[in-house]
Amino acid sequence: MAGFEADAGDAEWRPVTRTRTYELVIDRVEEQIITGAVKVGDRLPAERDLAKMLGVSRAAVREAFRALEAQGVLRMGVGTGPDSGTTVAAMPSQALTRLLRLHVALANFPVADVVRARIMLERESARRAATRAHPDELARLAELLDEMDSPDCDRARFNDLDTEFHVRIAEAGGNRLVADMTIAIRESLRRPLLAAFDALGDDWDRIAEELRADHRAIHQALRDGDADAAEERTEAHIRAFYRHGWAQDDL
Repeated sequence: MAGFEADAGDAEWRPVTRTRTYELVIDRVEEQIITGAVKVGDRLPAERDLAKMLGVSRAAVREAFRALEAQGVLRMGVGTGPDSGTTVAAMPSQALTRLLRLHVALANFPVADVVRARIMLERESARRAATRAHPDELARLAELLDEMDSPDCDRARFNDLDTEFHVRIAEAGGNRLVADMTIAIRESLRRPLLAAFDALGDDWDRIAEELRADHRAIHQALRDGDADAAEERTEAHIRAFYRHGWAQDDL
């Protein structure tokens, strides 16, 4: 079975002896991943086999698998064939997005805190992208800016294009974790951002022009390879909009 040939010395499948069984099954799966006994793409034992190995019910294993699937750690396939069974996945941006979106909606993370985190991440992404971005990546950013300039671009479409613009800069920066965190933060703020756009009323056209100008200035800094300017313009852009949208004086 793929992923189980390695020496299990420090991470063998040990029977669970406590009562919160599904959480302890998760602990066992995490041990296997952390120690490298299983890797992305490896298939885990079937529910019945793993339940026997751990000394728990199949229901506990199934509940653990579902929780880990929701976190983007596992992918559960049905039927037969190469895509069937439960395999270790790598979908951090999806899991982070789901987590942040829910907690932002519940106000466990104040918007101001999320924005500050976004500034820290995107400053770094812009700095790195200024020296690393491929011409094709810069060209795609320019296309997004042109689409935002279209008179047919409504607020929802503008929001989507704006999100893609910032995410692609993060990806051009070459740090996968930072890019995934940027995706998660932007997606968690999608509804609040769109609500802020709508709340601007007649001021929208003026604010949209400012946003377009900011984007063009950031793009120019990336084209020039000017890391300092890219970083500074990105932060100024983010702070300016949120002050318009949420009147956050402390941003």
